[in-house]
Amino acid sequence: MSLTPPPACPAHSTQSTGLMPLSAAVGSGDPQAAYRRLRDEWGNVAKVELEPGVPAWLVLGYRELLTITRQEQLFSRDARNWRDLNDGLVPLHSGLLPMMAWRANVIGADGPEHRRLRMPLDNAVARMDQRRVRREVEALCTELIAEFSPRGRADLVNEYATIVPMLSLASLFGLDTTEGRELLDALIALFGSADNSQSGNRNFEQIILDTVRERRRNPTSDMTTAFVSDPNLHNEAEHLQSVVVMISAGNETVTAWISHTLRLMLTDPRFAARLRGGRLGIDDALDEALWRDPPMNNMPARYALHDTELGGHVIQRGDCLILGLCGANDDPAIRPGSDEESWGNRAHLAFSAGPHVCPAQVPARLITRTAVQTALHLLPDMRLSIPAEEVTWRPSPWTRVPVSLPAEFSASRIATGIRR
Repeated sequence: MSLTPPPACPAHSTQSTGLMPLSAAVGSGDPQAAYRRLRDEWGNVAKVELEPGVPAWLVLGYRELLTITRQEQLFSRDARNWRDLNDGLVPLHSGLLPMMAWRANVIGADGPEHRRLRMPLDNAVARMDQRRVRREVEALCTELIAEFSPRGRADLVNEYATIVPMLSLASLFGLDTTEGRELLDALIALFGSADNSQSGNRNFEQIILDTVRERRRNPTSDMTTAFVSDPNLHNEAEHLQSVVVMISAGNETVTAWISHTLRLMLTDPRFAARLRGGRLGIDDALDEALWRDPPMNNMPARYALHDTELGGHVIQRGDCLILGLCGANDDPAIRPGSDEESWGNRAHLAFSAGPHVCPAQVPARLITRTAVQTALHLLPDMRLSIPAEEVTWRPSPWTRVPVSLPAEFSASRIATGIRR
C-alpha cells in the first residue's frame, strides 16, 4: 500500500471530541440541514470529528472554500503537513488513511510538482474518443437494464448505478468485467473509511499495478497505456498512482451522481415533471442534482502551512481542513433562490476548485448523462418501491451513495444484440 505513515505513533485518543461526527452528517436524511446547524453554531468554518478523537475544520462557506483551494502557499494538499497524523493522534490502522494519507501522486502534490503530475491526466481525457465511449456506455446500460427489466423491479443502485461507472472505466483502462467488479468492491471499502478501508485500498492498487505492468510489456490503445507511455511520469509508482486517481475519482462519484439524479426522479414530482416534460434539459437536471447533493459531500483535505485566520477562527499550522462541498453549495451568500434559478448554473463546487479541481469531469458527465438518459428511455414509468424517507446511505464521511434504490416499472424484454 503506497501510503506514507508518520514517523512515530505515540498513544492516541479514542475519546470522542464531543463534536459532530462528519459521517453522521453525510449519512443523515438531510445533510444540508446538518450543515446549516453547524453554520448556525460556528459560522462558515466549523469544527467536526473525522473519527473518535480526531478533529478537523469543515469549510462550509463558498468564498472560504475558494480561498483554501486557490492559496497553495498557505493551504497545502500534502498530508505530511497534518499535525494530528504526525503527532500520532491518528493511528496507523485508521480507516481515514487510504483517503487522507500522503501518496506520491497528483493529489498529494502542490505547485510545479502538481502541474507535472496533472498534465498526463488532462492529456488522457483530451484524447478520449467521447463518441465511442458514449456508444459503449449506452450499450452497457441497455444490457444491464435488459437483465432486470423482465422482472418489473430492480435495485437501481446495486444493479445499475454502481456497475455502470466501474465497468465503463474498467473498459477505458483495459480491464475486463471480472477485474472491474473486483475494483468496485475494493473502492466501496476504501471510500467507507472504516475498518476494511486499508485492505480495500491494497486490493485496489494490486489490480491496477498488475494492469500497469502488463501494459508496459504489451501496450494497447487504452488509457493505462497512455499513462505508462507519458514522459511526464517517471516511474512505475507514478504510473500506478495516476491510474488510481482517475479510476477512484471517476467511479464512486459517478455512482453517487447517477443515484442522486435517479432518486430525484423518483422522489421529487416537480423535478420529474420538468425533466419528462422537456422543461429541464438532461444536463440542467444533472447540475441541479450536483447543487442539491454533490457526490463528494466532503473532500479531504488541506493542511495549514502557517497560523492564519479563516471564517473568524484561528487556524493553526498543521490543522486539517475538509472541503465541505455540499455545505458550500448551500451557502446563503451564493445559493440560487429557487431550483429554477440554478438551471444552467455550473458555479456549484461539486468538482472542487483551484488547481486540484476534479480531473475526471468530462468522462464523469458523459457516463452519468448516458446512464440517466438510457434509464429514462427504457424505464419510462419507473417508481420508487419504498417511501422516500426510508432510503438509507452507505457509511462514509466523504461520499453520499444510497444503500439501495428499489424501483418498480412495467415488465418488458429489451433486445440488446450484445453478448458479454
